[in-house]
Amino acid sequence: MDQLTVSQRNAYNAKLASYAHRPLAFLMRFIRRHPIAHGIVLFSVFAAVGCALASQYAIKHLIDVLGQGRGHPGPLWGAFMILVGLIAADNLLWRVGGWVGAHVFVIVTGDLRKDLFSYLSGHSPTYFSEKQPGMLASRITATSNAIYTAENVMAWNVLPPCIAVLGAIVMIVSVNPLMAAGLMTASVVLALILYRLAKRGSARHHNFASKAASVDGELVDVIGNMALVRAFGMTFREQKRFGSTVKAEMVARQQSLLYLEKLRLFHAVVTAILSAGLLGWALWLWSQGRATSGDIVLVSSLGFTILHGTRDLAVALVDVTQHVARLSEAVQTLLEPHGMPDRSDATELVPQGGRVVFDNVTFAYPRRRPILDNFNLHIEPGQRVGLIGKSGAGKSTVLALLQRFYETQKGSIKIDGQDIGAITQDSLRHAIALVPQDISLFHRTVFENIAYGRPEASREEVLAAAREARCTDFIEAMPEGFDTIVGDRGVKLSGGQRQRIAIARAILKNAPILLLDEATSALDSASEEAIQQALDRLMVGRTVVAIAHRLSTLQNFDRIIVMSAGKVIDDGSPQELRERPGLYRELLSKQHGKLPSIVATPHKQPA
Repeated sequence: MDQLTVSQRNAYNAKLASYAHRPLAFLMRFIRRHPIAHGIVLFSVFAAVGCALASQYAIKHLIDVLGQGRGHPGPLWGAFMILVGLIAADNLLWRVGGWVGAHVFVIVTGDLRKDLFSYLSGHSPTYFSEKQPGMLASRITATSNAIYTAENVMAWNVLPPCIAVLGAIVMIVSVNPLMAAGLMTASVVLALILYRLAKRGSARHHNFASKAASVDGELVDVIGNMALVRAFGMTFREQKRFGSTVKAEMVARQQSLLYLEKLRLFHAVVTAILSAGLLGWALWLWSQGRATSGDIVLVSSLGFTILHGTRDLAVALVDVTQHVARLSEAVQTLLEPHGMPDRSDATELVPQGGRVVFDNVTFAYPRRRPILDNFNLHIEPGQRVGLIGKSGAGKSTVLALLQRFYETQKGSIKIDGQDIGAITQDSLRHAIALVPQDISLFHRTVFENIAYGRPEASREEVLAAAREARCTDFIEAMPEGFDTIVGDRGVKLSGGQRQRIAIARAILKNAPILLLDEATSALDSASEEAIQQALDRLMVGRTVVAIAHRLSTLQNFDRIIVMSAGKVIDDGSPQELRERPGLYRELLSKQHGKLPSIVATPHKQPA
């Protein structure tokens, strides 16, 4: 995918999205990637079933030779060798198919999960805000398991009875064409009835697939918020809620399985009746002298092969229906069309200092009123700009739109004169470093989390970034230093430590535009002073846009933008805003009790 052009990547994703309602075509996409291996499996199955059918004819031949008496040892041992050879070939071919299938079926599941994750990661933030992470993860796993099971069932449970039934009917023609025609008619009618009944139960299978995904999503959601559950004393309430979710899934599963059992019972009764009728017909032919003892054995064994084959085929098809239902439910969710793809003619962003321009931008979150209305903001290269305002003023939305997490309804956003809607999202985000309020860390080592800002960085560069962010002391105090696993979302670290890791990550990234979203909110006074010094060094020569409720962190900024209801209501240096009435002066007064008498000199832009 990395080597594809934007146009090719969009075409590739559009092709994947086209499979959202075609689960079997989606499966065939991955089978076609490995034609030789699947061809070997297919050949092995055909050849093995052919040998099994031929061995039944060999048994007939052996019985007929035995009926000639003991005076013909040559044909007797010849018939014996043919039978033994067919039995050996039958077993060997199954093992060849099983060996190749064990490799290629697993490879298909790996290809599928990689493709689904690649596609899933291209969805817009809106998609993820409306879906449970656990549910999405479980659907990828469910899709992989469903395809693996479907391939196995098709290879070992669907194809063999299909081939066996057709081959057996052809062989019975040699004994009695009318009997073969009767079996063919009975098999076709039985298969059609079972297919119609199986299709009628598909709604039950889809319902079970949906309920199973909900259980997985609910489980991951609760485990991920276990600290919150305990903090509010909701352990038993969550246990009861989860029990209700599991009960709904169990009911749906029982309904699905019981329907399958009804189909199997119907087929078992029909098979028993037809088997008895077939054997009685063969015995009547023998009593009329129109069939040999070998013919009786052949007809009986082939007849049972046909009838049992239709049973196995029916059961297998019903099982496949259940797995295809789960596959269908999963791909419908995962392969929704991307909400915000790169334009086919998108180009790479070429940073030229970091000038940011919001030009008459109007934006509203889905199904909500506009939060920005004809919003305008011009930030020169190297300027430090702080955004302040009451909750809901639109500050976080400005940062989100600058990273193109959402599309604007009106207006444009440009970086260095380049409309961010016309550039690739990857190149845009490579030019931006972010230190958020809610720090996201992987369940990986401290070193890996810092290096995430620039994975190709050397160890020395990572350690240098950690030193600048004042991380070294607490990292080296950990049992394994930089190789310590931080836990899920950094649970082993304090809030301030997580924030310093995020600052080190941003330092390492070395992007021309820096976004700070309450970057020092989780720090105590002593840590804040040290981190502020690191941030001051980090901000030199970069365009900085910062959200801060603690106004003391903005005193050395060039400008402060005061926002209210999605509009800019004031704009100026900290000293200018301090000296005139307005929201900034009001907030400053509340935080300090009185206006500070000394205000830091605004940052001077580099020459």
